[in-house]
Amino acid sequence: MKDYDSQIQTEAARLAALAGDLSVPVPTCPGWTLAELITHVGQTHRWATHVLRNRVQERIWSRQVPSDLAEGRSGDAAWLTAGAAELLETLRATDPSMTVWTWGPDGRASWWPRRMLFELVVHRADAELALGADPAVPAETAIDGIEEFLHNLPHAAWVTRPLAELGVEGATIHLHATDADGEWTVTQEAAGKITWARGHAKGDAAVRGPVGDLLLLLYGRRSPDALTVYGDRALLDRWLSAAAF
Repeated sequence: MKDYDSQIQTEAARLAALAGDLSVPVPTCPGWTLAELITHVGQTHRWATHVLRNRVQERIWSRQVPSDLAEGRSGDAAWLTAGAAELLETLRATDPSMTVWTWGPDGRASWWPRRMLFELVVHRADAELALGADPAVPAETAIDGIEEFLHNLPHAAWVTRPLAELGVEGATIHLHATDADGEWTVTQEAAGKITWARGHAKGDAAVRGPVGDLLLLLYGRRSPDALTVYGDRALLDRWLSAAAF
């Protein structure tokens, strides 16, 4: 099992370090400032902690979990750091095989640390973009992130509905990393579901580029214009717009 705890600790510290001027707008999260971004991430950590500590078995929304913030207040770097520390303490004390509610597949506690890592990675990238920096994601982390995204995507009802409305059943999209050993082909199935497989294949649309950029592309944080696209660009644009979390 991967050591997600140390990566979560690192990413939480990186995001906290970016939480200076919380009034800065976050273009990749329209309508948010860094204050909203930090509050969202910290609340997500508290949500995961609550689910694991209480062995929650049925759906619970993050907004139903206490935030430890006064009414109307936003989170800051210290609040984010405190929530991340509590999350890490809980993860280390939890049996990964414990049955627990998840919004994705698996239904075990082991689902949560991987999800929390990539929640941090993507939102750290949001903060960096807001501050004019160019996000970088280590190749091994990005490969795992792409597969985590594809693993969860068929279970994200808020995504499968718009995917179903595209009317592109059977269409394929191929992702090809140029700086790591990573290739994936995604097939759009009926009812908005997807299947995916590792390895080289020809897709109706294909994208080549650094694997960190491919991860950010899937999340709508990197434009296809920054990578090399082959095949049906219109299909790619429509699919990415519908699929981004």
